[in-house]
Amino acid sequence: MNMKLDGLGKITGYRIYNAEQERRTKRNDLPELYPDLPDKTYDIIYADPPWDYGGKMQFDKSSKSAEKIDIGKNIFISAANFKYPTIKTKDMKKIPIHEIASDDCLLFMWVTNPHLAQGIELGQAWGFEYKTVAFVWDKMVHNPGQYTMSYCELCLVFKRGKIPRPRGARNVKQLVRTPRQAHSVKPMEVLRGIEEMFPTQSKIELFARNKVDGWDSWGLDVREEYE
Repeated sequence: MNMKLDGLGKITGYRIYNAEQERRTKRNDLPELYPDLPDKTYDIIYADPPWDYGGKMQFDKSSKSAEKIDIGKNIFISAANFKYPTIKTKDMKKIPIHEIASDDCLLFMWVTNPHLAQGIELGQAWGFEYKTVAFVWDKMVHNPGQYTMSYCELCLVFKRGKIPRPRGARNVKQLVRTPRQAHSVKPMEVLRGIEEMFPTQSKIELFARNKVDGWDSWGLDVREEYE
């Protein structure tokens, strides 16, 4: 195997498995960044952005030198861009979400913990003011982290104008405890909680994987809806 030293004179798992990373990375097959947005406005926008990790992968022994790694073993655990095309925050800021937001509109946005600051920047770039954490999802299964073991993911809420009226339920709980499912799949309890709070408002899910009754959907996986 032809292996090159990195700038520090050390070969790591990232170098050895680069070819497989390239092969498994999902890419956007559209000529534009994303499909056109619908020609209407919404009171409630729910988004799960495809955060980009710069190609970073999670796998064991990745920091060891090449001679100490068993290259015959598939040591990959996961990478976001193996599951769907990810987008850098600077590019997501260019999507004109403000064009589909009503004068009084709420944006509920999922952020991964490493992207918390970028999430607030993205909401502001789309024309919203950050307000608070709307939901905390306890996945009931931990992930290894650099600091503490990660169990939770946050859904932030941003506001444009005023809170849409009429209001529905005001007793929806912030904490959602439900086991993690497939990669990036969010709990339906959060979407249903938003429906309870705002039952009559127009709603759209951005970066959607599937169509949900009562919601418009937008994203690569549901693009035929607007073709």
